[in-house]
Amino acid sequence: MIVRLTGAFLRALLIALAIATPALLLPNIGVDAAQVTVLVALVAGAFTFVEYYSQYPSILEFRFAPPVNRLRYFTMFSMVLLLTVYFSGAALETPIASLLMKLAELMARAVDFPFSPVRLVLLALPPETTEQTVAMVRAAAGIAYVVGILGVIAFGVLVRIYGWPVRYGAFNVWINLPLFDPTGGGDVLTRLKRDAVLNLVLGFLLPFLLPAFVKLAGALIDINIGEAHTLVWVMTIWAFVPANLMIRGIALYRVADIIEEKRRRTYAEARSDDGMQIA
Repeated sequence: MIVRLTGAFLRALLIALAIATPALLLPNIGVDAAQVTVLVALVAGAFTFVEYYSQYPSILEFRFAPPVNRLRYFTMFSMVLLLTVYFSGAALETPIASLLMKLAELMARAVDFPFSPVRLVLLALPPETTEQTVAMVRAAAGIAYVVGILGVIAFGVLVRIYGWPVRYGAFNVWINLPLFDPTGGGDVLTRLKRDAVLNLVLGFLLPFLLPAFVKLAGALIDINIGEAHTLVWVMTIWAFVPANLMIRGIALYRVADIIEEKRRRTYAEARSDDGMQIA
């Protein structure tokens, strides 16, 4: 109980810290923005604590299949931290901040090419957007998108090379996929593969579709994209949601492969036993 309580508290603290990081490091944060940030951090931390302290799953997936959720967290936190340090600029004045700024600039240039999601984000900006804001959005989109790609690649390496989740212990579908109903109708294997493909396709397309949606809904959505604090979270959501969907898709497809392999072994053993009985 003490171990579970401590783990839940540390996870809640890390989530709250990730949400509060921009408000803590960015200069010129307003009082209202700081208060909203603290409230959101407390709510997210409380939700995380309840999820990890409970013995039974409710919403959070892959809770007992590390390091999926850890990878998700560090992908999101890396986006937030790099974007925050990049926009903080000389206000931090530390060697680590300078190193992170150079790394962020390299990431921004790496994916700034024609027809890339970064260029689509720029096309979604209003015509009256200033050059300074365009430069900020270009850098933020590039940084967030590269970090998201790295997170997906890292999980792919865990699956293909390190054998997730078998190498990390037994995988229980019920406690790791609490929102997936095995008795919901149809073959479990088919449903898992279908959901996996759907998540992968959505994860790939969303960075291209979201800017077009924002462009079409420009009259209904009023976001001050020129403010650094707002831009950090807009770009984090734009890049992390697709990356999270792709990670989930890869995980579901891996679970489906494990189930299919176990079925194949079971059928082979059953045929072998039947052959021995006939003999």
